[in-house]
Amino acid sequence: MIRSFFSYLSKAAWARNIAMRSSIVWKMASRFIAGVTLADGIKVIQQLNSNGINATLDHLGEDTDSPEKAQQATSDILQAIEAIEQAGVRGNVSIKLTQIGLEIGNELCFENLEQILEKAQGYNSFVRIDMEDSTATQRTLDILRMARLHGYENVGIVIQAYLYRSEEDLRKLLDECFKIRLCKGAYTESPKVAYPKMQDINSSYDRCAAILINSALSKNCPRLSTDGRIPPVAGLATHDSKRIEYAKLYAEKVGLPKDAMEFQMLNGIRKDLQEQLAREGYCVRVYVPYGTEWYPYVMRRVAERPADLLFLLPFIKLG
Repeated sequence: MIRSFFSYLSKAAWARNIAMRSSIVWKMASRFIAGVTLADGIKVIQQLNSNGINATLDHLGEDTDSPEKAQQATSDILQAIEAIEQAGVRGNVSIKLTQIGLEIGNELCFENLEQILEKAQGYNSFVRIDMEDSTATQRTLDILRMARLHGYENVGIVIQAYLYRSEEDLRKLLDECFKIRLCKGAYTESPKVAYPKMQDINSSYDRCAAILINSALSKNCPRLSTDGRIPPVAGLATHDSKRIEYAKLYAEKVGLPKDAMEFQMLNGIRKDLQEQLAREGYCVRVYVPYGTEWYPYVMRRVAERPADLLFLLPFIKLG
């Protein structure tokens, strides 16, 4: 119920209007968000790199409703790719297809995606397409495959373990040699399309993790690139210690090297675990979001981890 409530708030215009004017909400948001500028994002990546952790820079935005806004979002992402190159940091970028025009039309979306992939390819870098709610899943995969047909190898995708379809999607994508980021799932979905119980989501995640690790092993263990920009095939995105331990033990059992998979986490969550895994010799990548469109992202993070609301208490008392 709590998760559904905050997922609702993430899309509610009235709640957004209140939150965007609240210094208290921004205090909470700044735990997860690097800041509102590109420079803020690069600074956080530099800090992560100094601790042996790679990054993915995420210019926040989604559900763009005009070609002009989609083109502006595309320009912002191109600037992010350029900034990563100029700063020489160990990172790449992630994008949402609704951010660059998916809801307007596939043709516009693909034109913008192609600009992004072309720019990243010029710097031998990588672009991760984030997965959105289930209404966008098939369209996202269709455009991903269109990019491959146009010769772009520097693109990967996110698969959400809570969807019933994900195990089959994962197997097909691995057969096509895509790099996968596996997460549990961040959107409220109907029981008709997604597992409603966390124990079932966890079981699905572990099954998918094993499939991902086996595929990474069978594909000759492509490693993390030396500059930290091109990830290995297997990206395991979770803050759940039990899921991480399962993946570590399974990878050790089958003989997958530590640098042939990557643990991925979100900025501001489980920093202790991020640094512990890096010290153990695992590849770790942190998603670093920035930008003015932070409200929906933060509400989804709180929906995933309602305990983070406790973070507000000191500020409320001060108020």
